[in-house]
Amino acid sequence: MHFHFGKDGGSERFFVHLVNALARRDVEQSAIIRPNRIWRKDMPASVRIAESNFRNLSLDRILLPFKVALDARRLRPDAIMAWAPRASELMPNYKGCIKISRLGDYPTNLSYFKNSDILVCNTPGIAEHVREIGWTRGVEVISNFTSADKAVPVDRAAFDTPVDAPVVMSMGRFVPRKEFALLTAATAKLPGVYLWLAGEGEELENVKKVAADLGIADRVRFLGWQKDARPFVAAADIFVMPSNHEPLGNVILEAWAQGKPVVSSRSEGPSWFMRDGDNGLLVEIGDTDGFSQAIERLINDPLLAAKLAAGGRETLMSRFSEEAVANAYLALFKRKP
Repeated sequence: MHFHFGKDGGSERFFVHLVNALARRDVEQSAIIRPNRIWRKDMPASVRIAESNFRNLSLDRILLPFKVALDARRLRPDAIMAWAPRASELMPNYKGCIKISRLGDYPTNLSYFKNSDILVCNTPGIAEHVREIGWTRGVEVISNFTSADKAVPVDRAAFDTPVDAPVVMSMGRFVPRKEFALLTAATAKLPGVYLWLAGEGEELENVKKVAADLGIADRVRFLGWQKDARPFVAAADIFVMPSNHEPLGNVILEAWAQGKPVVSSRSEGPSWFMRDGDNGLLVEIGDTDGFSQAIERLINDPLLAAKLAAGGRETLMSRFSEEAVANAYLALFKRKP
């Protein structure tokens, strides 16, 4: 049984990836998700799906916990899995299976997890954090995976981008911590370089304004939310992840899958699995000039770009494969509470 009340971003893409991976391994699953999720159609047909906002001031906030507790006693699942702190508040006090809270970010307190047996953290940093703030029950580090299949690139001409122009891409929710405005400013320092940004969110209009104010609106393409961003990544030359806070960085894995060199901030997740000059280039958080220089370095040094792309894909296949991650979850589901 899954509880997932996320919106539309990297965490949601991994949720869909894992549910599909488990379905391919004949795991029977049910899920409660938010209504009207654009990614619902990508869930396997075999998964029983219910919808709820589980908001503070809603009837579901009162009734859903009772329904979940009844379903657990009726269905007798091998595992119940809550995705993130809010969903963990729905975890029933049920003793018949292992109860897992999966964390992709640093929780501020542990009160959400009173009925959870184990916290699955997708980086060692998050695992260390929950121990430091007082968690004494089980902790496991199981990271994410993404599809390693190569996609057919989109036609640049369809997005008014010259075939021979360097294209930098990033993607994610348009929120301040993603630093898309900073990446736009970094691109403004690189004449002739185009920037593709995929995603939606409250920062979108601000980033558009930054592009206009810096005089590069003609070189920035806002692609909107893409159910499958792989063809866009495949058509780009360089992928950049400029976030000031990124517990893991799913988008880096997706870029590596498409064989692209990556420039990333030294945020939490990338600092764990990236090695500067080996499988990517790392830049200090908030360093606009540093990002410009790293991008320019890759444009001017195709051999370095190829080396970093190869190193990234090797890291992806050895540490973030579907087989390894799915098997780790299957082993966890078999544990006794």
